[in-house]
This record gives sequence, C-alpha cells and structure tokens, in this order.
Amino acid sequence: MSQGASDVQPGAVATVPDAASPATTPAPQPAPAQRPLAVDLTIIALIVAALLGACVVGGIALYRAMYSPSAFVERYVGMLAAGRAADALLVPGVAIDSAQLESAGLPTSASDALLRRDALAPLTDVTVVSETGDGDVIEVVVSYSAAGHSASTTFAVERNGWIGFVPTWRFAKSPLTVIDLTVRGSMRFEVNGFDVDKRQVSKDGAEAAALDAVPLLVFSPGLYAVSVDTAISATPGVQVLADAPLADVPIDIQAEPTEEFIGVVQARVEEFLSTCATQQVLQPTGCPFGYYVQNRIDEPPVWTITTQPTVKVTPNGADWVIPPAEAVAHIEVDIRSLFDGRVSHVSEDVPFLVDGTIVVLPDGTASISIGGPTEP
Repeated sequence: MSQGASDVQPGAVATVPDAASPATTPAPQPAPAQRPLAVDLTIIALIVAALLGACVVGGIALYRAMYSPSAFVERYVGMLAAGRAADALLVPGVAIDSAQLESAGLPTSASDALLRRDALAPLTDVTVVSETGDGDVIEVVVSYSAAGHSASTTFAVERNGWIGFVPTWRFAKSPLTVIDLTVRGSMRFEVNGFDVDKRQVSKDGAEAAALDAVPLLVFSPGLYAVSVDTAISATPGVQVLADAPLADVPIDIQAEPTEEFIGVVQARVEEFLSTCATQQVLQPTGCPFGYYVQNRIDEPPVWTITTQPTVKVTPNGADWVIPPAEAVAHIEVDIRSLFDGRVSHVSEDVPFLVDGTIVVLPDGTASISIGGPTEP
C-alpha cells in the first residue's frame, strides 16, 4: 500500500466536507408581541369586579337567609313548627309583662301555662310572603298551614342592635295572644291534649268560680283545640286559630253529661226512690210522693215503685239539673172510716214527678240532691 494514501481503518467511512456547499445557520425568530399594560389592567379589573359582584350577591343572599327581618320571623315560626316553645319564648320581643298586657287592653292575669311544647299544634308549609318597611317598623307576612288550615300572620319587627356589621331584630309587637276561655260543666279541660284545671291557672286559685273566664297566653300563630273529657262531662271541643299578635280570642264551650254520668245519676235516683218506698207512712219523709186521706189508716201502708223515672241530666251553669221526670209509686193500705169505723182497702198507683240538682265538688265528684213536688 502506498504511503501517500490516507490512513483509514478497515470498515470505517470517511466523511469529507463538500467544498461547494457553504455552512448554514438557523434563521432568527421574530420576538413575541407584548400585550399592552392597559389590557392586563382591564382584565384584572373585570375579574375583581366579578368577584366583588359575587360577594355582594352572596352577601345579599346570606343577609336575606340569615339576618333579615324575614329570616328572623321565619326562625321564630320554625321554632313553633318544631315544638321548641321554650326557645320561641326567648326570641327578643316575644315575652310580655303585665304592663304590656294592660297597654294592649288584655287581662293582666293571663296565665302562661300553655306556653309549652305540650300545648302546641303542628305548623307546616311556613313561607315568608312579603316584607315591607314602614319607618322604623318592618312588617313581615308569613303564610303557613295549621292542621290543614291555611292562614297567614303579619308580624311587626324593629331593629334591636348590631353584631359587627350584621343587624339584629326583635318583635316590635309581641306575637303572643290571649285566649279568654269559659268552660261550662267542668273545672277541667284540655287544650291540644294538654290537661288543665281551671283552679290551677285562675288568679283566684282554689276559689275560682266555675263560670269565670280564664285568660290564657298562647303563641301565635297556632291552632288551639279546647275540649272536655272527664267521667262526668265531655264535649267534641272547639278549635280556634290564634293568627294575630296581642289579640283577645274569646271561647265559650258547654260540656255535656257523659252516658256514664247519666247512668250513675239514674242508679242514684232509683236507689233513692226505692229507699223512700221502705217508709211505711203515707208521706215518706223527704220523698217526692205520698198519699193523703181524710180518715185514719188501720195498718201501716206498703209502698212499691212500679215505674222508675227515665232520668235526663242537663247543664245548669257550672253544675247540672235533673229535669222533672214522671214516675209511679203504688200504695197498699187499709183505711178505717172515722164516721162509721168501716175498713176499706186501698190499692192505688200514685203518679209523681222527680227532679234534682247536681253540684260538682272540688275533688271532681258530684253531690246529687233528689226531690220533687208532692200534692197536698
């Protein structure tokens, strides 16, 4: 091999630059266009405005849902709907004193016995209808359903201060109302199933007159069913909707005697007349029947009651009466004539009337007095 040849290793490939092709470099890229600062500031301003708008809208929604007069009233009615009577009574402006009652023309002795969970009836479908301002007082109208009865109530609300930047509220007019209740025929009654004794809620206590009205504070809104269900008397009851704050709602109900009570009175009357019949005299003492003769009897007479009266019991104010009922006694007696001494036997029916009065005693029992006219 010639010494002038290139020293190339076997199997290697030599690369020889092409003298005819000059070396090339990448073409320079144009610089990116810069966005004007004003555009960036505008975008930032729009984002900030959107965020502020969202905050404002959220704040308004939060205010309406949590801190507005409507929210305040809705929470109160919601407490009643949930049976939270104790919490509802603590809402600012709900509790009331005797001076406020007097100012509203309501009885200052109104009892708070019904301001409890056991005396509340269900409320459903509670919805705020409207909120309108009138100076410092805002009126909020709430609709609801009370045991299937649709109704609405208007509440007066006023500012009660601030918690930071958030306002607080109170009722400008207490939402309590007064039921002026008169129950005839019973000292005990029920309100929404809650048992009440008139003597426990009356200002006169145990000396309360049976026919005196009893003023009772209740929550509004609320449906209140008053009924009587005792061994002596009962009534289907009456319902009243308390739908106006600081209103006076009169209720007057008359209880009727129970069949059990009438049965007891019937038995007592029959027992009384049967006892009268054991007296072997012409005029049984304290009894509604007798027999009159001009002559004298030869042997003591024998009385029997052949027809017992069918007793009815009717209300008489706070108590009861037994209206006159027909009955028949029978007398067997031998009568000796004062003129000639002859003896004649008398076997005669003696019709008579029996009546009576029934007084309900403080312990709930009844005192029955039976009588009736006798002919001279």
